[in-house]
Amino acid sequence: MEKEALAQAISQNIVEEFKRRIFSESVPRLIKSLGHLTEEEIWIKPNSESNSVGNLVLHLCGNVSQYILSGIGGLEDKRERSKEFKEKGPIPATVLIEKMEGIMSQVSKVINHLSAEDLVQEVGVQGFRETKLSIIIHVIEHFSYHVGQISYFVKLKKEIDLNY
Repeated sequence: MEKEALAQAISQNIVEEFKRRIFSESVPRLIKSLGHLTEEEIWIKPNSESNSVGNLVLHLCGNVSQYILSGIGGLEDKRERSKEFKEKGPIPATVLIEKMEGIMSQVSKVINHLSAEDLVQEVGVQGFRETKLSIIIHVIEHFSYHVGQISYFVKLKKEIDLNY
């Protein structure tokens, strides 16, 4: 396979893996987890060093917006990270899900147009210089990490198997 074709195949595989890990795994798990919690439970902070599920959802929305929509997509970065953690709710699960789905719709448009050349391009995000590939890897890892925290909270609170 020639270098250009190989580079394009690799970039396509990276995009497909992002979509699998985020759109097919993490977002459905997040939505399923929210469906098991009451509005009150979504906003419980287990202790002063922990975040509520609601805070984590807002944090994921902020992170994905900043890294993908602004960092890769070039949109203006309007993130106010501290507000993601200061919010006390209640914001209903339906509103949180709508916010996440709206952002993910935009993310899909940005991610689908990445080429091999794009992936090695450096951009500024959160005060750092990162390649777009590095940003994609960060978002997958970060998103999965927090979805795992949310899943653990649901299992702990509800004593259920989430079956994923």
